[in-house]
Amino acid sequence: MRKVPYIAAFLAAVLCGATADARAVTKVVTTTQDLESLVKEVGGDKVQVDSLAKGYQDPHFVEPKPSFILKLHGADLLVVVGRELEVGWLPPLITQARNPRIQPNADRYLDASLTAHILEIPTGQITRAMGDVHPQGNPHYWLSPENGRRIAQAIQKKLAEINPADAGYFAQRYADFDRRLAEGEKRWSAAMAPYKGTKVVTYHRSWPNFTEQFGLDVVGYVEPKPGIPPSPSHTVELIREMKRQQIKLIIMEPYFDSKTPNSIGRETGARVVVLAPSVGGAREVTDYLTLFDYNVNKVVSAINETGAK
Repeated sequence: MRKVPYIAAFLAAVLCGATADARAVTKVVTTTQDLESLVKEVGGDKVQVDSLAKGYQDPHFVEPKPSFILKLHGADLLVVVGRELEVGWLPPLITQARNPRIQPNADRYLDASLTAHILEIPTGQITRAMGDVHPQGNPHYWLSPENGRRIAQAIQKKLAEINPADAGYFAQRYADFDRRLAEGEKRWSAAMAPYKGTKVVTYHRSWPNFTEQFGLDVVGYVEPKPGIPPSPSHTVELIREMKRQQIKLIIMEPYFDSKTPNSIGRETGARVVVLAPSVGGAREVTDYLTLFDYNVNKVVSAINETGAK
């Protein structure tokens, strides 16, 4: 009978240890799988991370789910793309989550765009006639490896603030990611270098950071204006211009209807290439580095097959 207190004390110690271990893991919610991948790179086994949107979805239009509210309610940190990418679906979820730590401008709300290089920031008056223009600039900035590096740095800093005891761990994880990203940049730049200046058409304005990084020249869009479906008159004009400039590559996302791009391709001899706009946007794209491996390989293959230069 005397052993019972010792057993009870042992169990109590085990439970306390388990609780301490559980508390050491930071629960992170991200809005996209790109951000989820970068949190995993830096956080390792010190984080538990869930993404709300999937890489094959249009991140502008995500169907809210009750499970999202539960995830946000229990989150220690929320990482968002920002630049109003999630403005159509995220704000009500944050409000309903009743988690004061992750409200906008709170200390556990991380806007990943704040340190990123943002393109296409409009000047002058913006009206609805211009289409779905983002007043704060193009929000697809993660499609630049340098911005991935900047996002990872911001995540490292925030995780270290939340859990200072593991700051060295996060720094080591970031350094390893930075090394592998730098190796990838050399590989991707070498693969794309022979095709610098290649003229392309894209469906939506998702790709300015990607095309700037790798020297592609975007000369037109399948959408007449951002977020506006293709019209017959715009499509005819785009076909005429593509023939004139001998453009042989159309880049599009997996969540748009391919009917019009395929029709344009038949008229012009251009290849329609569906790239992964995010981690998870194709089966092979399982993390941030394979996102660029996949897209660069597809672009190079398409250019070689069509002779577009």
